[in-house]
Amino acid sequence: MDNRFNSVFRSDLFAGKTILVTGGGTGIGRCIGHELAALGAEVILSGRRTEPLEQTAEEIREAGGVAHPCAMNIREQDEVNETVGQLVRDHGPIHGLVNNAGGQFLSPAAMIKAKGWRAVIDTNLNGTFFVSQAIFQSSMASHGGTIVNIVADMWNGFPGMAHTGAARAGVVNLTKTLSIEWASAGVRVNAVAPGVILSSGMNNYPASVQKMLKDNLWKNPSSRLGTESEVSASVVFLLSPASAYISGTTIRVDGASSLQKEPMFPYIRHDRMTPWDGFHLKADLPEMLRPDSDS
Repeated sequence: MDNRFNSVFRSDLFAGKTILVTGGGTGIGRCIGHELAALGAEVILSGRRTEPLEQTAEEIREAGGVAHPCAMNIREQDEVNETVGQLVRDHGPIHGLVNNAGGQFLSPAAMIKAKGWRAVIDTNLNGTFFVSQAIFQSSMASHGGTIVNIVADMWNGFPGMAHTGAARAGVVNLTKTLSIEWASAGVRVNAVAPGVILSSGMNNYPASVQKMLKDNLWKNPSSRLGTESEVSASVVFLLSPASAYISGTTIRVDGASSLQKEPMFPYIRHDRMTPWDGFHLKADLPEMLRPDSDS
């Protein structure tokens, strides 16, 4: 097995750049961290649990990259401000920020308790703002930089996850606002909205949900689910100079599933849209969600 990320971008794209990835120890954040490091970035991986951060940082080092784990609870503004300030003192200017950390759980809206609602809003919306503000105040206000927020396919509401739908929609609006307010400092702010992605996060859902996804994964225009690498590639593009005139926008990485209108145009099952998957250390998926599974 090759021990480096198979990226479509040139290997020195982020040489000399320091990029912070929140939620960088697992799932999509882990993939993004690997790709950025493979492209020459010094990557800082943050999250609440140190073990996955240290494991991913070690993977990156073994592949020849530079990575640092950094424990940080993005829900706590004082902790974020203190931690980000120390990161800047230790590593110099932060050139890029990927607000990937998030979390949610399945529940009908009528059954969501206040504690659960606040936890999801605190992580997905407030945490994104706290880290962005801290990075801006400590570094980007003086040196410029690029921020990419990870949101979700919530364009038609989010039945079963009203909390994350509301939070992610708020981040999309925040992305637009910050792209205007911080433009004069040389800061670009964009977002990526993944559809249903084959990542380790799938393991957090019960078997019934996994089966539902398996049975219905082909019911979108691309006739498949997305890969972590496809999300990461969009993040890399938005962090790169190639997107220098793009700010305040959200790229949908969902195979056009958010645009699907079945009554007008029925689903056609096919295998014509080949996935891109360059992540050499992608997580094992539940058996029933593997593309070649018959379950």
